Amino acid sequence: MGKEIAKRLIADGYQVYVAARRVAEMEDLKALGAQPIRMDIASEADIVAAVDTITAQTGGVDVLVNNAGFGLYGPMEEIGLDEARYQFEVNVFGPGRLTQLLLPAMRAKKAGRIINITSMGGKIYTPLGSWYHATKHALEGWSDCLRLELAPLGIDVVVIEPGLIETGFGDVVADSLLKRSGTGPYAALTRAVAAGTRITYAKGRTSHPRVIAEVVGTAVSAARPRTRYVRGKFGALLIAMRTWLGDRLFDRIILSQLPKGA
Repeated sequence: MGKEIAKRLIADGYQVYVAARRVAEMEDLKALGAQPIRMDIASEADIVAAVDTITAQTGGVDVLVNNAGFGLYGPMEEIGLDEARYQFEVNVFGPGRLTQLLLPAMRAKKAGRIINITSMGGKIYTPLGSWYHATKHALEGWSDCLRLELAPLGIDVVVIEPGLIETGFGDVVADSLLKRSGTGPYAALTRAVAAGTRITYAKGRTSHPRVIAEVVGTAVSAARPRTRYVRGKFGALLIAMRTWLGDRLFDRIILSQLPKGA
């Protein structure tokens, strides 16, 4: 999604900085006009260095897109707290720190826009995703509070909630689940969730990352953007089901989708 978002903003005429741990993988964006910066979102030193570079060259950003994140899946009991903390570092605290450091320039201009890419997983939940969903729910609440704090300063905060997007997420989650908990007390559930995840993210059941890039472009350029956008297959449907059906019925529906005897 990050690359598609960058391509869209470059095409729209923005000066774009792109940050990732592996700069070599951003050569295609560099060729289009982006400026790559090496940054591990879980590293305070990397975040500070990146902000210093951007601030020295531009004086500060007009738009920040917080897109970093990954999914840690497994039985809550079997995931070490160090891993859980790292999940929060990448999905919540890293974007939070980056936002803190870029806000002073926005405040000085009394303008700016912060786009937080969360997930439909910030509104719903799935088995074996306790730590992942915890970060996405946290990012939703964090964004809501931030929106209220920054509105009087002329700074917008927008949440984008992707549904099922074609990113390789399904295979990564399934493989790590089986490696971690394919045997043991949660083995049956793990196998079922891994199989269900592969089916859910099968070809044709997901949306291309461009749909997220398009809505980011809309949110950045709109005179008065929405507070939230939901895009991608099944996103709006699942969020609506979670909102209106209640816990017990939603639980039954989610569990019913797991392959039997997997």
